[in-house]
Amino acid sequence: MDAQTQSRAVTLKIRGKERIFDIDQPELPDWIEDAALKSGGFPYDKKLSDKAYVAELTELQIELVKVQFWMQKTGQRVMALFEGRDAAGKGGAISATLAYMNPRSARVVALTKPTETEMGQWYFQRYISHFPSAGEFVLFDRSWYNRAGVEPVMSFCKPEQYEAFLKQVPRFEKLIEQEGIHFFKFWLDTGQEMQLKRFHDRRHDPLKCWKLSPMDIAALHKWDDYTQKRDRMLKETHTERAPWTVLHANDKRRARLNLIRHILLSLDYEGKDKDKIGKLDKKIIGSGPGFLD
Repeated sequence: MDAQTQSRAVTLKIRGKERIFDIDQPELPDWIEDAALKSGGFPYDKKLSDKAYVAELTELQIELVKVQFWMQKTGQRVMALFEGRDAAGKGGAISATLAYMNPRSARVVALTKPTETEMGQWYFQRYISHFPSAGEFVLFDRSWYNRAGVEPVMSFCKPEQYEAFLKQVPRFEKLIEQEGIHFFKFWLDTGQEMQLKRFHDRRHDPLKCWKLSPMDIAALHKWDDYTQKRDRMLKETHTERAPWTVLHANDKRRARLNLIRHILLSLDYEGKDKDKIGKLDKKIIGSGPGFLD
């Protein structure tokens, strides 16, 4: 093992037990493989089959196309935030949602780090410019909630900025709801072993290796810090007007289906087929911080 490889083998404390995780090791350790799916309190022993997933997703995507026609006809606006730890499945859920929607009026917003000019603005300012216009369906791949998670954990903001954000955001989101935008906030939750498995998969897949950033590696030791920030964020920013919808996302297929179902069931659009949409799996999806207790 060379020096570079040695430097990426880290000792992690997982549920009170020290484990060595070497992301450059070709084979995934058994202690991760065996525990990944059930980690974080995931309620199923097996993932949903690909056949069942594709069949259900197709029906939901047909309904999403109906939603888009309804929005273009009525001028309705839909906006959703996708939050979660690194490798929680945010990008895949967004892709499944937008797959067959017209990209002229359905788009994803994934902002890079703020410019020097943006750093001098009101914190929410750069996000507002990406809000939906009449008939638009906009999904944020990470959002202003960076200030409730990654920024304080990685010391990218000052403590007073973090505290100010938590006080301001409920009032900010109240304005969004009052403006008439259909507003969704999703937290995709994953277990620690599942996150490590996905990091390892990215490291060794030449098509996905770009997804593994130095920030991901740096965050390996900060699992508990992220958990504390997540819990406080959900507690203080889960409101009646802008509630958090939380999903167990160790099985990406189940998470995607229930996320899309939630959007469809929440909208009163023309031609809605509740039988095709189906029912939410209450083991997978819930509301607010209590769902993770």
